[in-house]
Amino acid sequence: MIITQIRLGRISVPLRTPFKTALRTVSSVEDVIVEIHTDCGAVGYGEAPPTGVITGDTTGAIIGAIRDHIAGHLIGRNVDEFETLLQTVQNSIVHNSSAKAAVDMALWDLYGQLYSIPVYKLMGGARKQITTDITISVNDPEMMVQDALRAVARGYDCLKMKVGVNPELDVARLRAVRAAVGKDITIRIDANQAWTPKQAIRILNNMQEQGLEIELVEQPVKACDLEGLKYVTDHSYVPVLADESVFSPADAMTILKMGAADLINIKLMKCGGLYNALKIASAAEIYGVSCMIGCMLEAKISVNAAVHLACAKNIITKVDLDGPVLCSEDPILGGAVFDEKQITVSDAPGLGIAGIEPGHITYLD
Repeated sequence: MIITQIRLGRISVPLRTPFKTALRTVSSVEDVIVEIHTDCGAVGYGEAPPTGVITGDTTGAIIGAIRDHIAGHLIGRNVDEFETLLQTVQNSIVHNSSAKAAVDMALWDLYGQLYSIPVYKLMGGARKQITTDITISVNDPEMMVQDALRAVARGYDCLKMKVGVNPELDVARLRAVRAAVGKDITIRIDANQAWTPKQAIRILNNMQEQGLEIELVEQPVKACDLEGLKYVTDHSYVPVLADESVFSPADAMTILKMGAADLINIKLMKCGGLYNALKIASAAEIYGVSCMIGCMLEAKISVNAAVHLACAKNIITKVDLDGPVLCSEDPILGGAVFDEKQITVSDAPGLGIAGIEPGHITYLD
């Protein structure tokens, strides 16, 4: 199976409602699609979202990284050189983790197709079904209550609440939502780096003292402030999940050695794809630290790759893969089945993606 061509395209998928965090507001998914074509007709699919405020990767940067730095190293190569190809992608350019992730997952897709096995079984095959939370955007308390109740009515029993835009309102937001949904719904919160360490401790401990029963807090402080992250972990009543602080296996190892977080969030777009994600999962296993699998605002191709990882590894105990269900439509054919909170991985070879509905992709060549 020889790589003959790498095609790039763009898709645009509207969201059901605007997605608001402490860092940005988004109304549609605008992603770059990667297709790796081979001499036997097999096609591997990848996807990358431009998430400049988190990864630094813009649409133009993703396209340029793949076209000018990655693609040339892969054309003419045999997919069976799998390990070497994955290393080549990582070594072809510094940073640009989203571009690397898109190409990386397309290579995994092809390798699974080459040997007629789904990727999740290649990586471990722990289970076939996982359960995701759903994100509630940061808004005024009344709107967040309405969004939370709609999510519960759709069957979700775990809500990820975005907070941090106005620290003084955060406790009121959570108090209102907890009162509305009751005690049986799990609530986790994501501050997206919005607080100082002392702010975080004050806010989080106040939430718990008021009986809000927060399961965990995601990235309460700036990504670079690992000492601050550890300070919050050591003093907060709420378990701390490191997210934006983890861009690589080396980052994960630093946090694990420091004891700077209670859990590690794995996102393919931050670590450069499944190749590095597996290393993070293995490091977490060594330290006995559970992982969450998360996503950016992505359509189904890249979230589907994360589903395969989540279904492969038992160390991944929490799932935040709601990107496709936040979208108002799904133009991706094949792959995992997203039935609200229940996600079932495909047993088709590779990643199981069959293509994109006509008219939903604009090719860039």
